Amino acid sequence: QVQIVESGGGLVQPGGSLRLSCAASGSIPSFYTMNWYRQAPGNERELVASITSGGTTYYQDSVKGRFTISRDNTKNTVFLQMSSLKFEDTAVYYCNLRTIYLLEYWGQGTQVSVSS
Repeated sequence: QVQIVESGGGLVQPGGSLRLSCAASGSIPSFYTMNWYRQAPGNERELVASITSGGTTYYQDSVKGRFTISRDNTKNTVFLQMSSLKFEDTAVYYCNLRTIYLLEYWGQGTQVSVSS
């Protein structure tokens, strides 16, 4: 079993920055992709960014140039550095670990609120 724990959410003003962390523990496979999703009230959960074991990254168009995903494989941890935050970035952010066999593990989510 794999446990996922996110941290780092909070309240920030537009234009501000936050750094989310996600730590995986338990029976971690050798190869896996780490993903950050978000879900705003009334919206479906959407993929924000992902990073493979080899470091290949993907970003949703709306966050390109503002968000950076990175990972520390030695600590099974992934980070999402968010800058130039906008009102529309407000959501619950979820960390997801997906194995090569498409098994998925989710964290409990962390709230990010962008407000003046």
